[in-house]
Amino acid sequence: MAPLVYVCVRPQLGAAAAEYESFRSGARLGDGELDQLDLVRHELPEDAFERWRGFVVGGSPFNVTDPESTKTDVQRRLEGALARIAERAADGRTAALFTCYGIGIATRTLGGSVTRAYPEDTGPTTVSLTDDGSRDALFGGLANTFTALTAHKEGVAQPPAGAVLLATNEACPVQAYRVGDRLYATQFHPEPTAQAFTERMAVYRDDGYFAAGDYDAIAARVLAASLTEPARILQRFAQTF
Repeated sequence: MAPLVYVCVRPQLGAAAAEYESFRSGARLGDGELDQLDLVRHELPEDAFERWRGFVVGGSPFNVTDPESTKTDVQRRLEGALARIAERAADGRTAALFTCYGIGIATRTLGGSVTRAYPEDTGPTTVSLTDDGSRDALFGGLANTFTALTAHKEGVAQPPAGAVLLATNEACPVQAYRVGDRLYATQFHPEPTAQAFTERMAVYRDDGYFAAGDYDAIAARVLAASLTEPARILQRFAQTF
């Protein structure tokens, strides 16, 4: 069976390598069970949908809502590639899990809208399942309310038509949704351990997600958080697809 693939959209190589390992270990995948595709530096292969049975899309310092005039050629190219993956997954022709930045791409591609009105501070946030979420193949069986990690400057204003809202909170009402049976998207990060997240924070310390001087206080909150549920979504995605 073809493996799953981690789709990298981070320019920072160190952060990308760590994110890959977080997805692999979080999903409990062994050697050879999770390939890597770096869309920052490479095109989406022509045989991508034959080569891989499913895609897990990581986060990025890019934003969907960045003005088009400020986007680099790299950002525009990789957004086009992610849109192709989203369209295929929405049609049921592949499986995909879009996270953080990725939820914005999937939303915009499929006719929803993304806004700067729903940012969340870096660190732990409380997420609640909807009734549909509690019955979902990936989200069902999770605690009704759980802690996840976020760091984002934009959020979904309106999910795509037909999307099923799976998880929510007050700060950012669209925390997760499903389109069809094979496209999932989360605003929060399902993959990192607390330690891995603090290491990622260090990479983006000066990128406007939080005041650099607050690093130690935020890291302490992250390290104290109980993160039992988010990785279970990854494990079920890998088992299901």
